[in-house]
Amino acid sequence: LATFFLITVGHSRSCLYSDFLPRVAKGRNTLLPSLPSSFSLSSLSLSPSSIIGLGALASLTTYWLVTRPRPIQPPCDLQAQSISVQGDQSCRRSALLTDDNLLEFYYEDTKTVYDMFQRGLWIAGNGPCLGFRKPGEPYQWISYTEVAERAQVLGSGLLAKGCKPNPQQFVGIFAQNRPEWVIVELACYTFSMALVPLYDTLGLDAMVHILNLAEISMVICDKEDKAESLLKNKEKGVTPTLSCLVLFNPFSAALLERGRKCGVEILQLSQIMVRNIPPKPQDLAVVCFTSGTTGTNQFLSFYVAHLNPCSLLYCALSLSLLQVSMFCHGARVGFYQGDISLLMDDIKTLKPTFFPVVPRLLNRIYDKILGSVTSPLRRALLHYAVRRKQAELSSGVVRNNSMWDRLIFNKIQASLGGNLRFILTASAPISPTVLSFLRATLGCLIFEGYGQTECTAGCTFSMPGDWSAGHVGAPLPCAMVKLTDIPDMNYYAKNGEGEICIRGHSVFRGYLKDEERTGEALDADGWLHTGDVGQWLPNGTLRIVDRKKHIFKLSQGEYIAPEKIENVYTRCVPVLQVFVHGDSLQSYLIGVVVPDPEVFVDWAKERGIVGSYEELCQNPDVKKAVLEDMTAVGKEAGLKSFEQVKDFYLHPEMFSVSNGLLTPTLKSKRVDLRRVFSEQIAQMYSKSPI
Repeated sequence: LATFFLITVGHSRSCLYSDFLPRVAKGRNTLLPSLPSSFSLSSLSLSPSSIIGLGALASLTTYWLVTRPRPIQPPCDLQAQSISVQGDQSCRRSALLTDDNLLEFYYEDTKTVYDMFQRGLWIAGNGPCLGFRKPGEPYQWISYTEVAERAQVLGSGLLAKGCKPNPQQFVGIFAQNRPEWVIVELACYTFSMALVPLYDTLGLDAMVHILNLAEISMVICDKEDKAESLLKNKEKGVTPTLSCLVLFNPFSAALLERGRKCGVEILQLSQIMVRNIPPKPQDLAVVCFTSGTTGTNQFLSFYVAHLNPCSLLYCALSLSLLQVSMFCHGARVGFYQGDISLLMDDIKTLKPTFFPVVPRLLNRIYDKILGSVTSPLRRALLHYAVRRKQAELSSGVVRNNSMWDRLIFNKIQASLGGNLRFILTASAPISPTVLSFLRATLGCLIFEGYGQTECTAGCTFSMPGDWSAGHVGAPLPCAMVKLTDIPDMNYYAKNGEGEICIRGHSVFRGYLKDEERTGEALDADGWLHTGDVGQWLPNGTLRIVDRKKHIFKLSQGEYIAPEKIENVYTRCVPVLQVFVHGDSLQSYLIGVVVPDPEVFVDWAKERGIVGSYEELCQNPDVKKAVLEDMTAVGKEAGLKSFEQVKDFYLHPEMFSVSNGLLTPTLKSKRVDLRRVFSEQIAQMYSKSPI
C-alpha cells in the first residue's frame, strides 16, 4: 500500500518520479511486478480526495501492522509438552529439560529460602516488600531493608531466649496471615531454625498433639486470646514443653501473671543480637501440619532448598511458598485485612498484578458475572464478546485493551483492581467452561497447576501459550510424573491412566516422627503416591480424572469417587457447596447441598418460586428444581447413573473452617460432615429404595 501510494502521488509529480520506476525495475530485488508497455502514469488519474483517502488507508494499515496484538510464543512445542523417561510412556518429564536430569536450582546462587529473600533484597533494596492496611485506608508498605532488619532482630531475640540455631529447633507460630508472620518465618530461616505453623481451626486436641510431637517450647502469637488458649493447655499439664510465648500485639498484666504461675515466660519482640547463622540447602525449613480430610493429623517436613509485580496472599502453605518466590524477584506482597468478607475491597485497593487463587473464588466471580446480566440482549452481547475474545485466545493473543474490553469487560477487570496480569489457580479442579470464560473476560494470563503439600505445592503447570482447558499442564522441570496401575478401579498405566506419582527435588522429606505413614506415601524408589488418578493427553499434558482416596463401594459393587462428583455439581448455578455421601449397604448416593446465597433467591424467582433464602431451602419444589439442574449438569459432564445423587438435603449455612467442616485449605472434612449431618443422612436412607 505504501508503494502504491507513492505511485499515485507520482501522477501529479511525474517530473520527480518519471525515472523512479525504471530504476526500481532494474534493481537486483524487484519491488514491483513488470508493467505492460502500454502502461502510463496518466492512466492512474485520481482526484486529490482519493489520494488523501488512500494515504490515510496506508497510514492506518501501517499503524495496525505495527501495533497489532501478537500471540505469546510458547517455550516448547505445545503438541509435545512432556517427554517420556527412558521410553516409559507412563513416566514423563518436562520438555523444557534437555535430558532426564531434573532442575534442582533455578539460580546457582539461590539454593535456600533464605537465599531467595536475600536475592530479592539485592534487587529491590529499599523498595516495598510487605503491605497491610486498616479499614478504609490505603496500603502501607514495609521495605525489603526493614523486613531484613526486623527478621534479624527477632531471630536474635529467639536465640537470647534459648532457641538453638539449627534445623532441629522447632518454633511455633500461632497467628493470622500478616506481615509479622513473614518476618517470623524469615527470622527462623536466618538462624537455621524450622517453623511450625499452628491453626486455631484444628481444635484443642490437634494443637496439643502438635506441640508435644514437635516438642515445641517457643510459640509466637499475634493476639492475647491465642496466648490464653495455649496457657490453658499448659495449666492442664498437657503441653509440658511449652515455656515461652512471644506476642506481636500488646498484652495485659493479667496474662503476664497467668503465664508466670504456670511457668511460661511471656515476651514481646525486643531482644537484639548481631549475628546470624543462615541455613544450608539440606537443612529442614518447615514442619507443616495438615489436617487432611479424614480426621487424621500429619506433619510434613521440608528442605529449605525447594522452595515489581504485586501479589495478594491470604491463605495456605502453597501461597506461603509462592510469596517466597515473589521475594526472590523483589516483588511486593499485600495481605488482606483479616476479614474474608472484605477481600474484594482489599483487591480493589491493592490493585495486584499477580493473584494466586483457589477455584472456588473463580467460580464465585463467574457466577456473579452471569448473575448480574439479566436482560436477554445484554446476555447475548456478553456471550458474543466472550466468543470474540476466546477466538483471540485460540490464536495465542492475551490482552485487555480490545474493543470488547473497553465496552464490556472493563468493569469486571476493575473489580479485581484493573492491573491483573497473571492468575494462578490450584488446590482443586476448575471447570473448563469457567476457565475459558474468565480468560476472556479478565484479559490476563490464567494458569492452572497441580500438586500437593507433600511435593512443595506444585508438580505440573500449564504452559505459556497453551490456552486450552481441561488439563493441569505438563510436569515442571523439577519433577518427574508417572502413572501406576489401579486394578480395582480399572485404571492401567499402559492405557495412559493410573495413580499419579511424583519424584524429584521438590518432594518432601517425610512425616515428622511417623515412619509408617512416610512409608505409605513414599515408596522405596522415592516416588510420592498422591492418591489422585490422572490421564496423559496426546500433547503430553496431564488431566485429573478421578480420586483413589476417599473412594467407596455401593451395594451393587460400583466404586464411587465423591470428590469428582462434587466438583461437577458445583458448576450448577444455584449450588455453592455440596457433600456427596454413599454407603456400602445402599445402592444410591445422597448429598448435602448449600445453595449460593448471592444467586439462589433470584434463581428460584425465575422459576416462579418466591421466598427468603431460608424459606427456599425448606421448599420441596425448589429442591426438585435444584435436583433437576444437578442431574442435567451431571449428564453433560459424563456422570454415570449410579454417580448421580438421588436425594439431598438443602442446608442454609456454608461449610467453613470456622464451623469445622472445611480444612484450612478449604477441602471438605468428610468425617465431620458425616457426623454433623448423620440425622439427615439416616432420614434420606430411611425412605423407600429409589
